[in-house]
Amino acid sequence: MRLVIQRVSDAWCEVDGEETGRINGPGLLVFVGVAQGDTDKDAEWLANKAVNMRIFPDAGGKMNLSLIDNGYGMLAISQFTLLADCRKGNRPNFMAAAPPDEGERLYNEFVARASKFVRVATGRFGAMMQITAINQGPVTIVADSK
Repeated sequence: MRLVIQRVSDAWCEVDGEETGRINGPGLLVFVGVAQGDTDKDAEWLANKAVNMRIFPDAGGKMNLSLIDNGYGMLAISQFTLLADCRKGNRPNFMAAAPPDEGERLYNEFVARASKFVRVATGRFGAMMQITAINQGPVTIVADSK
């Protein structure tokens, strides 16, 4: 399982012109890619990593605080393209991504685990989504359970 974690000052998702999820104020926009062979343990480990990652500034300006420390929210977006293999040719290969049913199950498991600690807004699994975010920093971290 792979995450791309972006520190944002605002983020929201729309599907067919309807807002499906929003975080107002600082928080994290987290893109979630599920790989073949991923398990509930991967979802749990990365959910814990995301909510506890100390990438928000403390009073001294050091990146030393987490989502939990600040009470901020997360916008979690499913994105199988994070598992793209671009080594050959110019067309990405997505064979490493989990099948849709398993990808959706583990994405939902990630959201459920993170929701135990912070408010989590979501997109819509498998939909064509419009994501709007105001990056803060910018701070972008890639985390992989493998």
